[in-house]
Amino acid sequence: MNLRNALTIVATFAVMCFSSANAQNSIPLTVVLVGGEQKELSLEDLDSLDQVSFSTSTIWTDGIHQFSGVPISSLIQHLNANGELLKLYALNDYSVEMPVAELEEEVPIIATRIDGATMSVREKGPYWIMFPFDDSPDYQTESNYARSVWQLKRIDLLE
Repeated sequence: MNLRNALTIVATFAVMCFSSANAQNSIPLTVVLVGGEQKELSLEDLDSLDQVSFSTSTIWTDGIHQFSGVPISSLIQHLNANGELLKLYALNDYSVEMPVAELEEEVPIIATRIDGATMSVREKGPYWIMFPFDDSPDYQTESNYARSVWQLKRIDLLE
């Protein structure tokens, strides 16, 4: 292999890595409102809303990590949305329901970062529903574990 071919391979690899990193941050979160209207929210859109952060351990990660993001209740309020039930969908089409009445002001959050860094799809991102599990045994329930959807792609608000 000559130097020119080696440099071409290195440059192509760098472009692919840069494009892949940007693609992770460009995955929108779709919110479908009662009535069918869809809102596409970017990471920047979510970052512009009120943020909450907490440190907790999870059953999916080792040790304690800091999670930060938007409380689901804040997102619903920001969109002037209504509904009685949320249906949460992952990229792999896993879905689970959560009654809106069970949302707290700051819990759960749509985590956009773990330990200050955005999450790639490989790292359970770009969005992950997260509860502060270590704060109370009340968060350590099978229903909350099931609702902790990683690779979140869509939230439907249902009547």
